[in-house]
Amino acid sequence: MKVLIVGKGGREHAIAWKVKESDLVKEIFIAPGNIGMENLGTLINIPEEKIEELADFAQKNRVDLTIVGPENVLALGIVNEFERRGMKIFGPTKEAAKIESSKEFAKKLMKKYGVPTGEYETFTDLELAVKYVEKKGAPIVIKEDGLKAGKGVTVAFSIPEAIEALEIAFSIPNNKVVIEEYLDGFEFSIIALTNGETVIPLEIAQDHKRAYDNDEGPNTGGMGVYSPVDKIDSNIIDQTLEKILKPMARGMAKDGISFKGFLFGGIMLTKDGVKTIEFNARFGDPEAEGILPRLKSDFVKAILDLMENKDVNLEWDNRYTVAVVMASENYPKSSTIGSEIEIPKDLESVVFHMGTRKVHGKIETNGGRVLSVVAYGNTLEEAKKNAYLDVKKINCKKLFFRNDIGSKMCYNNENK
Repeated sequence: MKVLIVGKGGREHAIAWKVKESDLVKEIFIAPGNIGMENLGTLINIPEEKIEELADFAQKNRVDLTIVGPENVLALGIVNEFERRGMKIFGPTKEAAKIESSKEFAKKLMKKYGVPTGEYETFTDLELAVKYVEKKGAPIVIKEDGLKAGKGVTVAFSIPEAIEALEIAFSIPNNKVVIEEYLDGFEFSIIALTNGETVIPLEIAQDHKRAYDNDEGPNTGGMGVYSPVDKIDSNIIDQTLEKILKPMARGMAKDGISFKGFLFGGIMLTKDGVKTIEFNARFGDPEAEGILPRLKSDFVKAILDLMENKDVNLEWDNRYTVAVVMASENYPKSSTIGSEIEIPKDLESVVFHMGTRKVHGKIETNGGRVLSVVAYGNTLEEAKKNAYLDVKKINCKKLFFRNDIGSKMCYNNENK
């Protein structure tokens, strides 16, 4: 088979790494990819947003399967274009991807199909939004409606903080804001493969969204994950499937917007049970870097079997993984370009590139989140120790990282 992977970040690097292991695959194309993927396949110099060019390439090169990474490309309708041309592609259509590209759309669907989530209201007017926040009080969650790469969310613990977030949001013309109830509890990420009817859960992970240790600082696209999450047992996972993922998938199919691809649920285990924080229309990043290294089954075969309505049985490595993200200083406010990175060749961890480039043979920073360093361990503590040993061997003056990935269950958790 020939497989095309669309995207250029750590998620796509992890997907390409796992696809490379498949006995079914003879050739991998990655568009546009990054320098970390050079040894996994052929990098194609087509920007991920150039949907028609990608479709032309896939047709010309007789690509058998395309796997899409980024949410913005799904929102642009890459799946619609490929399917219009009769090509096999794993991902949701533009219409189904609205569960991520519009917070309001997702909330309405959850309400319609009884998927547990927090109370919410949508606003297009700053004054009305401020009055609502003053009425409801803090903590409260402010979410800009569209795609914000994980950074358009403010969990405000005071009224002034909430109002400041609203003022920033409404400084953007025609912006829409969803104000949500703050859900208190233990957060985890669950990603499932689905064809619109069958929902196959992958192993779960826990992301660390805040920029700094102890869950301090601004929200980011994710500063690291660990998997599995011992606190979330099989009963909770079953509840999440039956109350959240399956009703959402079936509801979307009923509405004529069947979801195919990676269905991502950001879930909070509250004192009242599992509730949905958000849905995403793609594999998480850095969740992909923490989860896929634990998958022992053939990833491509699983996707194909699902698309052809065959049984899918996944086998997992029992070891723990910890993925630590190394980000540019001042991320998420700004990113660093052109700072040299030295990665020793003897690292035992798997290093996935997120935002790098190569200039005159040297690796440099080229984005906000730059590297994801993933280590295994027979215990969570061992995986953490191994990951941080290797993180500290990577030399770059302009990178920072959290020191507590995998320790999140120790704080901000009244339900422990």
